[in-house]
Amino acid sequence: MISLSELYDIFCAHRQVTTDSRICPEGSLFFALKGDTFDGNRFAQAALDKGCAYAVVDEAEFATNERILLVDNVLHAMQQLARIHRERLGIPVVGITGTNGKTTTKELVAAVLREKFNVHYTQGNFNNHIGVPLTLLQLTENHEVAVVEMGASHLGEIAELVEIVRPDCGLITNVGKAHLAGFGSLEGVLQTKGALYDYLRAHDGRVFINAKNELLRSISHGLKQTSYALDASADVQGSVVDCSPFITLEWHRCGGAAHVAKTRFVGIYNAENMLAAATVGLHFGVNEAQICHALESYVPQNNRSQFVETAHNRLVVDAYNANPTSMMAALENFAAMQLPHKAIVLGDMLELGAQSRDEHQKIVDYVAQAQFEEVFLVGANFVQVADGRFCTFDNAEALAEYVSANPLIDRTILIKGSNGIHLTNIVPLL
Repeated sequence: MISLSELYDIFCAHRQVTTDSRICPEGSLFFALKGDTFDGNRFAQAALDKGCAYAVVDEAEFATNERILLVDNVLHAMQQLARIHRERLGIPVVGITGTNGKTTTKELVAAVLREKFNVHYTQGNFNNHIGVPLTLLQLTENHEVAVVEMGASHLGEIAELVEIVRPDCGLITNVGKAHLAGFGSLEGVLQTKGALYDYLRAHDGRVFINAKNELLRSISHGLKQTSYALDASADVQGSVVDCSPFITLEWHRCGGAAHVAKTRFVGIYNAENMLAAATVGLHFGVNEAQICHALESYVPQNNRSQFVETAHNRLVVDAYNANPTSMMAALENFAAMQLPHKAIVLGDMLELGAQSRDEHQKIVDYVAQAQFEEVFLVGANFVQVADGRFCTFDNAEALAEYVSANPLIDRTILIKGSNGIHLTNIVPLL
């Protein structure tokens, strides 16, 4: 059985890490993770044969030579290795979590900090118990600051992740209704996300907090804080001066001169994410001009708040994920946009547990009074509550068949739904 310190020495000599035996860069370190339907231990030798220098396993029968290292638990060993690596490098780490907007905020914070520093940050949505340690293990001596996103779908997950990440400062974007099947209630979401505040409070860290968010303020006692808010008294203040369709944000330090950033974001709800990034940047000494440059240069990707003009339509694509809070925000923003011939394509919001029917009903009731020109609802949950009022489809494939036979032309279309509904598959048809 190899010790953690011995494993770290080996890692320092073989910095590339893989958990996929199909992807084995020469000289890398393979961690044999287990899942519900696979056991990485069985692929340890294959990983070595494909180029890995060492493999880490937790079943003795597979530790057949000196290059296969035995530990008690592979996942735990990888997590602890990441914690040690983060501590050894000692660079500032910004931790980010929240129900909505955490990935966008992470991207914006990284963009702002890159104006001054060599930044390492979470790629994609590698924000869970596996993705977070993999992110930390990619840190090098050349990095000057790290931005780490932490996600959760069950009670207690953020508390586990912060012990690995050990952030110096951080922010919770917001707390809303998501993954209710795992959290049980909004209170469960608040308790889980609030573990970031608990860690920073215990370690004299700083939080960046939305001064208008009463839920977050209610759990922020005893913390060093820098506040931000739209149209409110805060350390960093801002207002949206235009959103047709892209957001123009005017912002300033309390008592300071105003600055304007003309961004590529749609969705007024993204203004708070931008203001959060500006606040973090100011804390790290990024100047106002650099912050504006970062906000203006960033182009949304990955089906998050993207505005796309096709040969036939104008699309607002926000179909990476959806929950009741983000769905309502997207609908309200779209309803307020001054654009012609508005249609909406909504997909089911997944993982809501016992509250799923009620939450989908609330969305349908809002849509019924919002007076969009056309409404298309996709998924079993929406079909169940639509009550024949709108065009409904069991799945994205059925919608695609309809759109192929009945093309939509000269519409402004909001596309919003959980990633599992696959609404992005219809974008090429619009």
